[in-house]
Amino acid sequence: MALTPGKINTFTAFKLPSAFLTGVRLKSISQERCTTTVKHRWINQNPFNSMFWAVQGMAAELATGALVMDEIKAQGKPISMLVANNKASFSKKARGRITFICNDGLAIRAAIQKTIETGEGQTCWMHAEGTNSDGVVVSSFDFEWTVKLRS
Repeated sequence: MALTPGKINTFTAFKLPSAFLTGVRLKSISQERCTTTVKHRWINQNPFNSMFWAVQGMAAELATGALVMDEIKAQGKPISMLVANNKASFSKKARGRITFICNDGLAIRAAIQKTIETGEGQTCWMHAEGTNSDGVVVSSFDFEWTVKLRS
């Protein structure tokens, strides 16, 4: 059974409480795409009246990581996942509701299938872009996920 936003948000509440308390929520997930949102509030602000960069990072990482988790679940194999590297850029103050979208579900599927076929660990860079309610990009994140079969 595929992962749903409700299942992921419940997981977040218990396993990633800082993301849950700051308002990070998964809104939709498919094989190719995942969308998360977070709203600028008192609990996730910085001294410059915008959203703290780390909160944006949690929302962006969830957008990529949920796709990894979903594909691992679909394959039914014992596969570990870990972020090896990340890069971020910020282009505008994050205020209001910020939506992060990752469209790299097929890329992580290929990496996971290759690790199953070869038995060797694989890496996959995944991109999540955060936009405000006007559609303006406020931040972009890239995460290098590593996947490998557990022994």
